[in-house]
Amino acid sequence: MSFSGEIKEELSKITDSSRHCRLAELAAIISGCGQIMIDEDDRYELEVRTENVCLARKYYSLVKKLFGIQAAVILRKNEYLTKASTYHLVVDDHEDAVHILDAVCVLDEDGFVREEVEYSQLALLKKDCCRRAYIRGAFLASGSVSDPQKSYHLEIVCQQKERAQVLKQVLNELGMDARIVTRKKNDVVYLKEGEQIASFLGSIGATRHLFAMENVLILKEMRNNLNRQVNCETANLNKTVSAAVRQIEDIRYIEACGELKNLPQNLREIAEIRLEYPDVSLKELGELLNPPVGKSGVNHRLRKLGEIAEKLRAAHQI
Repeated sequence: MSFSGEIKEELSKITDSSRHCRLAELAAIISGCGQIMIDEDDRYELEVRTENVCLARKYYSLVKKLFGIQAAVILRKNEYLTKASTYHLVVDDHEDAVHILDAVCVLDEDGFVREEVEYSQLALLKKDCCRRAYIRGAFLASGSVSDPQKSYHLEIVCQQKERAQVLKQVLNELGMDARIVTRKKNDVVYLKEGEQIASFLGSIGATRHLFAMENVLILKEMRNNLNRQVNCETANLNKTVSAAVRQIEDIRYIEACGELKNLPQNLREIAEIRLEYPDVSLKELGELLNPPVGKSGVNHRLRKLGEIAEKLRAAHQI
């Protein structure tokens, strides 16, 4: 089972204790994958279609607990067997369908379907607990998230622009930074950062997968810190080695010009020790002197040797 499938399995077992939160979750599911049929006698039928058994189970449970209504469940297999079977959950009784649709703000005062259902459903989302239930239902209906071991990406596909805007608003009210991108004929609400996705999982109650996500974030951060430390140490080592090579080249050039013996004693001494110990650090070089000299003192003397070597090179070029 995919990471998304595991999360939906966990979410399908969450049952909010309050009626208003259950209504908010049901509203998101109907908005995401519900269909309303109206016959020639203006009688309503409500159907939810999904390939996800977790969503089917959750929708059936919500309708039964909220209204005492049992949706008829029809399993239809794909005739070419190229796709998963589809669950059709049907409420074909007009009064039952109206009861459900009115409760989730789909119908107006006259019993007609509203033009901008999603904006009307904001009336159900006045509390944070209801907002969390709503985005849980939206994720169950049409959401997915990549395996955090590979990448950070969570999205909810919306067939209506209004639904995408409402989802973005609700997510941002819960402290996330949701964005919208148009893909083919759909608007997709998405989160890209690991911390944002972890916040989302915590908000919808996917505690087990939140812990798994946080473990991945911690391990990746530790790995990144270790890589940065290794890169920094490698850069410093390369810098130290390059400096030592340059210092030895300068000393060899001074020696080749016959000027090493004419150097002041302190410079001649550090030059001889550097040639003898080409791999040690400046601090260790200073400790080999008698009396010992600090790192800055060693660096000053080596810099003087470099200046002398440059002057000798310039003189030989004339």
